[in-house]
Amino acid sequence: MAVFLFLLYPLSTQTVSGSVIYIFFINDMMSSVNSRRKGNNTMKLYIADKTCSEAIQIVAHQMALKLELIHVDFASNTTSNGEDFRSVNPLFYVPALVTDEQETLTEGLVILNWLADRNPEAGLAPVPGTMARVNHDQLMTFIATEIQQRHVPLMRKLMTEEGKAWMSGKIIAAYQLLDNRLADGRSYLTGEKLTIADAYLWATFWSERSGVDIHHLQYIQSWKKRMDMHPAVQQALQDEMDIVTRHRSLLSA
Repeated sequence: MAVFLFLLYPLSTQTVSGSVIYIFFINDMMSSVNSRRKGNNTMKLYIADKTCSEAIQIVAHQMALKLELIHVDFASNTTSNGEDFRSVNPLFYVPALVTDEQETLTEGLVILNWLADRNPEAGLAPVPGTMARVNHDQLMTFIATEIQQRHVPLMRKLMTEEGKAWMSGKIIAAYQLLDNRLADGRSYLTGEKLTIADAYLWATFWSERSGVDIHHLQYIQSWKKRMDMHPAVQQALQDEMDIVTRHRSLLSA
């Protein structure tokens, strides 16, 4: 206890010098702990262009987190760095994140929540264990099941005309609920601060590709335009274009 007080209140030149050295020692210890906790390697994110992996890129930029992007070209079954992607994710879909501790994570929703919890200072998701987090998890699951997954069979043209009409109606209803949420003038889905839910919804905003008309939903359309101009979104798109262009240049050489 005496040492603790001594560090906070140095009484002489000699003790000031000693306390500074000791404080640096404590800081070094904390840096070492954080380094072990987060690892020292750059994380690798496997992406494909115009997929939900863009959500993770957006969140990484919002956190000022450096990721090594690796593009997966499913037409040629190749990656931009020459790796066999099936050894990373045997199910052969993106996103996949190899952490700085060499753990492989898949499923966009899981990766987004993991990044948010690992970097709580960014404030991109509520604190785990709170009702606010439960509500946010509910929103994330809603986007995954009622929007993202419902777009897929329409984009791949796997449905009958009756099925298309039914699925389109479900998607429109889901977007309508989000439109109602934004009708109070908020800038983002949960308020005035962007969260991982905004990044996830933007990256799965596939209504034009699936042929679902939601142009009448003015609040969600305004939100989309606002997200399009967000610096993290702009940078994510640029990074994606760069790696995709390089990979396709190699394939055509």
